[in-house]
Amino acid sequence: MTSKKSKNLFDKAKKLIPGGVNSPVRYFDPYPLFIAKSQDSYLWDEDGTKYIDFCNCYGAMLLGHGYKKITSAVIDQIDNGTLFCTPTKLEITLSQLIQNNFPSMEKIRLVNTGTEATMTAIRLVKGYTSNKKIIKCEGCYHGSYDEVLTGSGSGFANASKSSQFSDLVNNTIVVQYNDIDELENVIQKNTSIAGFIIEPILANMGVIPPAKKYLEIVRKLTRDYGIPLIFDEIVTGFRASDGGAQKVFGITPDVTILGKILGNGFAIGAVGGNHEILECLAPIGKVYQASTFAGNPISVTAAIHAIKTINKLKNKLYLKLNKHCTKLTSAIDDIATDLNIPHQINSMNSMYQIFFTDIPVTNYQTCQTANSKKFQKLFSFLLTSGVFIPPSQFESVFISYAHTDIDINKTIDAYAKSLKIIKN
Repeated sequence: MTSKKSKNLFDKAKKLIPGGVNSPVRYFDPYPLFIAKSQDSYLWDEDGTKYIDFCNCYGAMLLGHGYKKITSAVIDQIDNGTLFCTPTKLEITLSQLIQNNFPSMEKIRLVNTGTEATMTAIRLVKGYTSNKKIIKCEGCYHGSYDEVLTGSGSGFANASKSSQFSDLVNNTIVVQYNDIDELENVIQKNTSIAGFIIEPILANMGVIPPAKKYLEIVRKLTRDYGIPLIFDEIVTGFRASDGGAQKVFGITPDVTILGKILGNGFAIGAVGGNHEILECLAPIGKVYQASTFAGNPISVTAAIHAIKTINKLKNKLYLKLNKHCTKLTSAIDDIATDLNIPHQINSMNSMYQIFFTDIPVTNYQTCQTANSKKFQKLFSFLLTSGVFIPPSQFESVFISYAHTDIDINKTIDAYAKSLKIIKN
């Protein structure tokens, strides 16, 4: 690390901000980068150093940074107002666009963040079923609050587990992803399950795709036992396809959660699903949820134009993303294999991750076999080569529409150089 301004800013930040950062996943040794600007597939730090960005705001920037049609629409909306705290026509337009892409979302409630969306979804199914217990998979990240942070992935997988949770976690049952037998056993032993929340493609332990027929059987089990199935598509919504992972696998969940790409850089989330469940929300139902900034015209405008752009570019967009991901992961795999480095590469659509282990990574337990210290070295050497990926083994590397063939080729060269250095 040679960003002198980042180091100086981090020293100042530590005096004012806990740990010097406003989200723990932004920290890495010896100090995090302080970014001054972004555009397309690039970031520039405070020293003016340019990086190819494969963190992409942890998957949010599917179209790349500063996408003109979105930013121009937001600037126009600013002239008309930034917050009204009343209903707007824009909210109807956005909800219709979401429903067109996600038919399972018969009714939709807009919120501000992914964490708020998962909180709302869980509160909703508890109110709908009058049950208290939630099932989740170990290593799935559904936001930074007690009820689902237990057994969580993402940055929390690296954190100390001495944190004192509230009694809410007593109502959270943790199972292994891709393990149908364990899930069925848990369902049979518990009679007060309000819902099963799951990332259809795990993206907070690196990338872990579902085993063949896994999601299909999950859907059948939950339906047979009358348990609402919640798909957390905050990462996969609009990334796996224009209709998310549920479209790719042909699964209809009862509740869907969206975020990240929905705003392509603006804070917004959405909860939607079966109209019978969604109508449990206030003001017509007994489940209370409210927010000052929900449906604000700035974020809603950004989301409208993000979806319209995705729909317009759909064929070209996903073809390009998949092409780049295949080229990049195939090259990394070949390089690591030629260097005799034990590894696994998991990928799907436009996200991937390398794990330094001999064991196929299919769930949280097998993910833990990876050599995370070697991954940290890889991250550091990639950074010095001008490639920025998420600094944690338990995150995914994300490709955006803004990445070019030149970016991909430079990144392959950076991996080749970095893997050769960390071989031993």
